[in-house]
Amino acid sequence: MLEAGHPPRNFRTVMNIGRRVLLIGSTALLAVSLTLPAAAPRGKRMVFGGGPAGGTFQIVANAIQTFGPIKASADYTIRAQSSAGSLENLRKINRGRMQFGVVYSGHVYLGREGRLKNDGRRYEDVLAMSSLYGAPAQLVVRKGSGIRSVRDLAGRKVGVGNAGSGAFANCELFFTHLGIWDGIERNAMGYNDAAAAFGNRQLDAFWLFTALPSGAVILAAQTNDIALVALAAEAETSGFFEKFPYFSKGVIPAGTYRGVERAVPSFHDSALWVANARVPDGVVHDLLSKVYTHEGLAYLRNQKKTFKDMSLRNGTRGIVTPLHPGAERFWKEQGLL
Repeated sequence: MLEAGHPPRNFRTVMNIGRRVLLIGSTALLAVSLTLPAAAPRGKRMVFGGGPAGGTFQIVANAIQTFGPIKASADYTIRAQSSAGSLENLRKINRGRMQFGVVYSGHVYLGREGRLKNDGRRYEDVLAMSSLYGAPAQLVVRKGSGIRSVRDLAGRKVGVGNAGSGAFANCELFFTHLGIWDGIERNAMGYNDAAAAFGNRQLDAFWLFTALPSGAVILAAQTNDIALVALAAEAETSGFFEKFPYFSKGVIPAGTYRGVERAVPSFHDSALWVANARVPDGVVHDLLSKVYTHEGLAYLRNQKKTFKDMSLRNGTRGIVTPLHPGAERFWKEQGLL
């Protein structure tokens, strides 16, 4: 007869055997796991903000994500993410929703000072890492049109870039500074549409703010004898560079476009590689150390000709805002600060 509250003896025996089997099995599994190679640890995932699909900003983001030495890092993982472009990247990086991205130097500068159009917030957690490439201002007209300066555009039909784009914003900025913005017949449209309208004589001129050479200008030059308006002199004499110090003088080389046989003085903004201020200094330093090598620069240049001028020497050109501490250490090591 069984005592109340006690399981039968054979049940207790079975349970004891089960415990011994589990113990032996666990010990065996532990021994096997100790003999297997450990999986390579993966560091924190960090987002790199690019731009619209097919655009230069997105090409940068994809290249950083896929470059071998970066991809192999055990300390961090870079994931490219498309975006609307410079301003969206600025805002998301400042909030920490992106860790890296491409932003125009002008947007970093104005955002830091709370001077963005219709946006008085200060974006002070976006710090520069390096300068990637320059985007020069280009004003295309027909040869023999009599348009030799921006002020000669008064009363003319001008393509000023897509509404909301960096090209449109910089056109408005420069033309307003010169007092001509309200004196032209503005047509907000993309570069290719502007080139087509120019070719059909629906426009007298069109404005671009993009890397060289522009496919739209090449297209326009196939159907028209074009000229480029020299912009640097008007910018300098009007105090444009003093008011907006992130713009710098530049030249559109002779022969860039068919029929443009002399170098044309202009100005450009720089597309910057930036980081959130809270990204560890070591990660920023490591990324720059991998990209600014012969192998890294060659990899970027193979993605697009836009990056042909990327070099250690040009790495801080166009930066007028604070560097990330990791970048500051890197560029000091290169003797450039």
